[in-house]
Amino acid sequence: MIITHLKLTNWRNFRGLDLDLSTRNYIIGANASGKSNLLDVFRFLRTIAKPEGGGLQKAIKERGGLSKLRSLHARQNPAVLLWIEVAESPDSDSARWEYELSFKAEGKGAQRVLITRERVSRNGQQVLLRPTPDDLKDTARLTQTYLEQINNNVEFRALAEFFSATTYLHLVPQLLKFGEEISSRIIEDDPFGQGLLQRIASTPQKTQAARLKRIGEALQVAVPQFSVLRFEKDPITGAPHLEASFKHWRGNGAWQREDQFSDGTLRLIGLLWALQEGDGLLLLEEPELSLNDAIVEHIPLMIDRVVRLLKRKTRQVIITTHSDNLIGAVNDPLTIILLEPSPNGTHARTANSDEIAVMEGGLTPAEVLLPKTRPQHIFDVALFS
Repeated sequence: MIITHLKLTNWRNFRGLDLDLSTRNYIIGANASGKSNLLDVFRFLRTIAKPEGGGLQKAIKERGGLSKLRSLHARQNPAVLLWIEVAESPDSDSARWEYELSFKAEGKGAQRVLITRERVSRNGQQVLLRPTPDDLKDTARLTQTYLEQINNNVEFRALAEFFSATTYLHLVPQLLKFGEEISSRIIEDDPFGQGLLQRIASTPQKTQAARLKRIGEALQVAVPQFSVLRFEKDPITGAPHLEASFKHWRGNGAWQREDQFSDGTLRLIGLLWALQEGDGLLLLEEPELSLNDAIVEHIPLMIDRVVRLLKRKTRQVIITTHSDNLIGAVNDPLTIILLEPSPNGTHARTANSDEIAVMEGGLTPAEVLLPKTRPQHIFDVALFS
């Protein structure tokens, strides 16, 4: 499945958003423009749809409550709205799901957050519409979505499973390098890659070897003198470790463990493993950090190559980035989403006809679009829009 369209009302930076999505999207914008907040829509849906320990109320609480979630630009209509279209495959004739969720504060008493609308359709045929008459008789029912309820999502459980399979990664290499010293509890859903070694250890050996082989082949291109990547367990403590062989002036080369890897190498390993680990939506936050420019410009190609080698060839990836080199290497400029400030919150758009014409004339997306995320341009937009 892939998400093909997204609409938002009163979500964080976005008073309104109406956006097409593809199997690859690259989100650019200035600091605090809403890149992470846009990714958080999909993390929010993941939390709602999780079969254990999830739900709408938890998703809202994790974000500091409705007042922190609702756009400051919300005025006459205080409800937060999410509308998502999901295709079962990228084919134009693929079956299409729509999921719509709207919620707001009750406005009295305990100020509960209540659902004002929950709707599901498939190929235009309505599967669910709430509130139901029973909901209106017992408003406590409106504190929970049907998406999170196994007894009630039978007809659209595939959609719930898709949302719950979303992966978010903003890998922090130090959590891997000093994992044994830190020995702290891994955050739920492991957004910073702290549990990468444990996940590799729990992967069946045949699958593990195939994934590490693909990663090793990519690293041979990206990392100087890299030779072989393997997984081992410490014979004394049983702790999991990654080991890499690097070509060396000695004939047998030299082996290093993950605590000796560069930050960039660890980030690449985490990214390439995450690409192979599931088949849901993958969200990558600034994957260019700690990587040199020559490697960063290969990230779009590496993602496509690794996904093509898998049985599941349609995995959707959405990336936030500030990198000229990464954006300069994107083949389709219409997959780049530009976030710009406006008097009514952040505006999201793809390249317009004038910008596409300039790129067709020979300039790269980085040369045309990234300057629009820079401070002087943003000041001009805010002043004259």
